[in-house]
Amino acid sequence: MAAKRTAEAVWEHDLLHGQGTVKGTSGALPAIGVSWSSRTEAPAGKTSPEELLAAAHAACYSMALSAGLGRMQKPPERLDVRATATFDKVGESWNVTTMEIQVVGKVPGLSAAEFSAAAQAAAEGCPISRALKGNVAVSVNAKLA
Repeated sequence: MAAKRTAEAVWEHDLLHGQGTVKGTSGALPAIGVSWSSRTEAPAGKTSPEELLAAAHAACYSMALSAGLGRMQKPPERLDVRATATFDKVGESWNVTTMEIQVVGKVPGLSAAEFSAAAQAAAEGCPISRALKGNVAVSVNAKLA
């Protein structure tokens, strides 16, 4: 069965001076402020679509890696994942150009090489990574704690 998740955004005024909010309809993501300056300058307590994309990717990736390690019979005690989306002007268009994933895992009985291989496989297999494929360069830096 397909799962659908919904978010809502409200924007007021022009791009450069306006602002808005974004929220999830599940109740788990309260209304958060967004603005053009939070995308291109300093966040000033507001988020950006790129930060939300990075958050989605970090969450998705951590689940994919956990699942992969579980299939190896080496479930993690802890995975700390940090995803960083780069938003940059390319020619005349603004684009998300890269997504860098850093993961530190505490996985008893797993070698560094095995962890690295599992981390790369998770980067290729997580649904958010697959959604970005062909559009955004995804890199992974994995190490054991």
